[in-house]
Amino acid sequence: MNFKRYFIRVLHRLQKGPGYTYKELLVWYCDNTNTHGPKRIIREGPKKKVIWFFLTLLFASLVFWQWGILIDTYLSYSVSSSLSIGFKTMKFPAVTVCNASPYKYSKVRHLLKELDELTEAALERILQSKHGDAISTPPLHSSETVSQRLDLKLWNQIPLVLIDESDPDHPVIIDLFETNQSGSGTQPNNSTPCHHKDTPQCIYWNFTSAAQAVTEWYILQSTSILSKVPLQERIRMGYQPEDMILACLYGAEPCSYRNFTQIYHPDHGNCYIFNWGMDEEALISSNPGAEFGLKLILDISQQDYIPYLTSTAGARLMLHEQKSFPFLKDQGIYAMSGTETSIGVLVDELERMGYPYSDCTMNGSDVPVKNLYNEYNISYSIQACLRSCFQAQMFENCGCAHYLFPLPEGVNYCNNEDDPDWAYCYSSLRSSIRHRQFCIDSCKETCNDTQYKMTISMADWPSEASEDWIFHILSYERDLSTNVTLDRNGIIKLNIYFQEYNYRTISESAATTIVWLLSSLGGQFGFWMGGSVLCLIEFGEIIIDFLWITIINVISWCKGLKQKRAWAHWWRRIPILGSNMRTPTSPPVMKFLPLEHSHQSQAPHPLSMTPCVSSQLSIFLPPSNQQYKQ
Repeated sequence: MNFKRYFIRVLHRLQKGPGYTYKELLVWYCDNTNTHGPKRIIREGPKKKVIWFFLTLLFASLVFWQWGILIDTYLSYSVSSSLSIGFKTMKFPAVTVCNASPYKYSKVRHLLKELDELTEAALERILQSKHGDAISTPPLHSSETVSQRLDLKLWNQIPLVLIDESDPDHPVIIDLFETNQSGSGTQPNNSTPCHHKDTPQCIYWNFTSAAQAVTEWYILQSTSILSKVPLQERIRMGYQPEDMILACLYGAEPCSYRNFTQIYHPDHGNCYIFNWGMDEEALISSNPGAEFGLKLILDISQQDYIPYLTSTAGARLMLHEQKSFPFLKDQGIYAMSGTETSIGVLVDELERMGYPYSDCTMNGSDVPVKNLYNEYNISYSIQACLRSCFQAQMFENCGCAHYLFPLPEGVNYCNNEDDPDWAYCYSSLRSSIRHRQFCIDSCKETCNDTQYKMTISMADWPSEASEDWIFHILSYERDLSTNVTLDRNGIIKLNIYFQEYNYRTISESAATTIVWLLSSLGGQFGFWMGGSVLCLIEFGEIIIDFLWITIINVISWCKGLKQKRAWAHWWRRIPILGSNMRTPTSPPVMKFLPLEHSHQSQAPHPLSMTPCVSSQLSIFLPPSNQQYKQ
């Protein structure tokens, strides 16, 4: 019984709503709220009511404006960086060392013989044309040229043109392997370098130095030649570990080339990684200082460098995390021959916040680029992602893969015979901002990263007083020779160690939290309106009541409209029975009161409001779904 009574009250409440009019609701809120302004609006005199109304409206607007700024600041998900310094025993970094030359010239000379002769002829022509002697220079195919026996098909695929800018107002293009009928150069235009019949596509590059032009051309040609050589053969043509790593010492423990992991790097050939951590645990450094680090003596055999491919002598090295691929071209440094290079290491650990504070990735699983470096079982890095993305773009646009990046499954490396347009396509792709931006947008930074800051110092090694016995000992240890087979141009000594055990951690934290947002919102509301959390609840209550009154009014309006249509339909169905028939011009108006007022007045029944239209009509039935009867 009590439940039924409670249900009836709830039903009455739903039918009634929170009040009768918007004005009554507003007056009730102003009279009962805990904020200061609305109370003064209804309690003060007419003039002060206007003043307090505008003041309340102004400060409420300021509150909402400040709230908008605070919420926008919170949704920007900004971060703050903090730096902390700690002291602990740390893992020694992985150390990758490579020779600046990827191959021994004695082992690749037979592959590059034709290319070297073409380059020599080009250099000869450049030197002769530098002082305006292009007219007197015989063409390449003349009997006076040593390259007359060469097949020019290789040259025609990527022609080389020199721009003589000795006269800036009239620059001249000198084709290094052809002259026009008058024997002079031609004025530069877009078609001049592309007149070779075997070249479907050409790209025009400007170089300020002939050395740069020849080097770029040689790299493209050698890339085409070496891309057809099997990987194992390329490894055999590179520098072997027993020839390159002469001595090794880690702390007080001796080591050798057998403690290094060999990988093939496209830019530097055979590279060797110490403490990579793939097959065993990473080494721990017990103390800082040079005596507890890694000491290496390397032989780079500079006399066997490829003359036109490698113009830098030395060793390329890089410090990186375990199980990560060394991208020496971007992050490596050179060690000069004939020196002892000491590298003091400091460690920075970076900890970034993930989504939504930054677009970093933990392991690369959410990056839409297939990592082509997975064959090395390495962790994700943005360098690996960018190169994998470029290789995918290369295959998609050029139909082949570039030699300097890992080979995707089912794809072949580009070469001049099978892909005559590959150099043009590669150059266009490399200079395309749209393709570069696509890869930048696709790849993400890692959320956790370790960076090694290096302090580098060098000194001549060995000294003049000790070089005789050192070179004798090293020569004997390398090839059991009693003669000196090593010299200052090929020897490098490296010392790599922790400079100190203080490591720095740079971590990100949220600059704005939900606690900050709530306290800021409350502070602004309390400052401008003198309110609290309860005032916000009151404001939420009036909004709910406002919406409920609106819903009740809309429902009532819809019911009234439906009833008017029903009455209109009913009157149209009444037959005309006589001349005395009266037709009302509008349906009777009925007023419905809330249920709780039913004891004061009773709404008339629709039948009681039906007018009598004729004495011949016995009864009128109200509108229904049935047929009307007379």
